[in-house]
Amino acid sequence: MMEEYDIENLNPRKNPYSRRLKKQITINIDSDTIDFFKQQSKDSGIPYQTLINLYLADCAKKKKQLQMSWK
Repeated sequence: MMEEYDIENLNPRKNPYSRRLKKQITINIDSDTIDFFKQQSKDSGIPYQTLINLYLADCAKKKKQLQMSWK
């Protein structure tokens, strides 16, 4: 390993993941919903928080609109 590196002459590249940085938030989610994603997590091997993020990201990407009707 070199003792000294010439930082100024390195070819800096932009971080390809910089747009996908995650931000920690606090959110209230029903226990049943969390249990659903935890079960999905056991079945898939993907952490439940990642599954929730993937689902929400998919909704945002597809610009899904909430459709509710009260009966």
